[in-house]
Order: sequence, then structure tokens, then C-alpha cells
Amino acid sequence: MKIQSIKVSRQSVPLVKPFKTALRTVTHAESIVVRVESEDGRIGWGEAPATVVITGDSLDSIESAIVHTLAPPLIGKDLHAYEQIFHTLHSSMVGSPSAKAAIDMAVYDLIGQQCGLPLYQLLGGYKDQLETDFTVSVNSPREMGEDASRYVAAGFNVLKIKVGKDGIQEDLERIREIRQTVGNDIKIRLDANQGWQVKDAIRSIRRMEDMGLDIELVEQPVKALDIDGLKAVTDAVETPVMADESVFTPAQAFDVLKRRAADLINIKLMKSGGIYKAQIINHLAEECGVECMVGSMIESRIAVTAAAHLAAAKKNITRFDFDAPLMLLNDTVEGGVEYNGRVMTFPRAPGLGIFSVASGEKVGAGS
Repeated sequence: MKIQSIKVSRQSVPLVKPFKTALRTVTHAESIVVRVESEDGRIGWGEAPATVVITGDSLDSIESAIVHTLAPPLIGKDLHAYEQIFHTLHSSMVGSPSAKAAIDMAVYDLIGQQCGLPLYQLLGGYKDQLETDFTVSVNSPREMGEDASRYVAAGFNVLKIKVGKDGIQEDLERIREIRQTVGNDIKIRLDANQGWQVKDAIRSIRRMEDMGLDIELVEQPVKALDIDGLKAVTDAVETPVMADESVFTPAQAFDVLKRRAADLINIKLMKSGGIYKAQIINHLAEECGVECMVGSMIESRIAVTAAAHLAAAKKNITRFDFDAPLMLLNDTVEGGVEYNGRVMTFPRAPGLGIFSVASGEKVGAGS
């Protein structure tokens, strides 16, 4: 069965509350929605959010990459020979990982539909449900404590705390406030989003250890390209360190793993270019004894559903950061992964299990 058309549209969904990190403040989830249709009329869905400060991809660049470069050579490709599809997708242009990810997940959606299996079962089927953390964005210590308390009251037992802004002392006050507010039974993860210098990171993490704040892990404490600095932090502290922005590609994952520069790796489809390459990163990490998290940007349930299918499929993926759809004021998706508090379950429908997306269509490549 062949790909008949690839179309794109835009969506913008307001957040319940502005989302703040060391890198940016977001008020709307803005993304390109991809609709891939096969010649038998099946529809595969994909999505690519604009995250310029992390991936370098804007709405305009994503749309242009798909319509003018990535989609045309895929029209007429046989879905049964999907290795050819993914080779063509990734060799058509350098960069644009989010644009590639949107097409990748839509193609996997169609493959799952044609096989008659939910995608997580097709990819491995290790788990049939997940539990997500919830992210506390950067604000004053008091506001972050209030937010953390509200999320715990809603049933979340793992909190991801954004830090790396306004200085180390302010970050320590934030973390201490949250720990005092939620108690000792809640897991706390930190995400500095590249916001610390190497020596500051080492000093602050050691201080947290001495204060007994019981931090599960610290994500991307230093600049993405500073692998030496990342390794220095990892070697100097007892708290596990996770690489995020330092790992986009399998080659970058191999470098981090070879140098033992991090204890964990955070895989995101928008960095890896989709599920195809994300699986390679996870397999490399697994062979090195390094567990992975799968996370997301500020995305709707389209992209998060695809990422969750991958995460559920693999034994080595042990942590899940899929709270983004819970931050949105409106839901544009019918079908897909479902939430019951922190628990995520999958539809029995094949592929991604997405039936429709409330978004206007724009003609791309194909008929």
C-alpha cells in the first residue's frame, strides 16, 4: 500500500498557565499537524511543535521542510517497504528533526493500522500503560510550592522541577520550598535546561545532597555541547545526571555513552527526528546499561501519543514525561492516549488510535 498524499495544517492551543523554563516562556502550544493518506484511504497523523530555542525549528521552517523537501520524494512509496521510507526521509535534508518526526509518526501510524496492531504492540509491547510525571515551571519559590501541592493533590507522585534561572541560590530555595510542601514521599526530578555552569552545578547538586532534598535525577545541568562539562558533573556527584539537549542523534548518544558523560538519556521525538531514530538511541543506551526517559515538548496529544507508544514498547525506557496535553486549555484530538490522573492508557485501535484532529487542512505534496 502506497503513500498517496501528505498534507499539513497549523494549530495553536492556549495553555492553562504560562510554561516557563530557563530557555523560554510559552503561552500557546503551536504546531504543524501532518496528515498522511495511503491509497486505501487510511489516515496517519503526526505533529511537530515549534521549539526554536531547542531544535531550531519554527512553524514556517517545519512547514516549508515538509511541503517542499521531505514530502515529495515519499509520495508513491510502499508502506510495506518502510525502511526505504525512513531512509529517504532522513537523507532528504540535514536537520529539521521536528519536521521529520511529524512524518515519521504518521507513517508509523499507518504501518500499525495496516498490521492491525496498536503501535506500542508492533514496536515491542513491553507495557500497556504508563505513569507520567508533572512539570512545575519556573516561578517564585512560593508559587512553585503552591503549584507542586496542587499537582500532588491531583494524584501525581513524580514532579519535574524546572530550574536554571535567576541563579543557584534562588533554585535552592525553590527546591527546598517544594520539598517542604509536598513531603518526602514524592519523587522530585530537576531540569536545569542548560542553565548552570559546570562548577555551579557540581556545588549546588552536592549541597542538595547534603541538605537531604532527595533528588531523583538532574537533567541537562550544563550547555548542550559541553560534553566534557556534563561528564565532569556526572563524575563529581552521587545524584544521577540525565542528558537531554546533548543528545539529538544516535551519533551524539554514542558519544555520551562512550564517554560515560551521563547516567541517563532523555529521548524526544522532536530531537531524534521520530520513532525510527529514537529506537536506535534506546538500543545503544540499553547495550551500555543506561536507562532512558521519553519526554516531550509542549505538544498536543498527537505527538505525545506517538512518543507514549514508543515508551510503552521498550523495557529500557523507564521514565515518562508526558504531561504536556494536561497543560492545554483545549483538546483538538479524538482518540489517542488517554489520561486518568497520572496513569496513561492506550486505545485498542490500531496504529496511534487517533481518529480525527480538529484542525484546518492545507494541501501539501501528492494528490
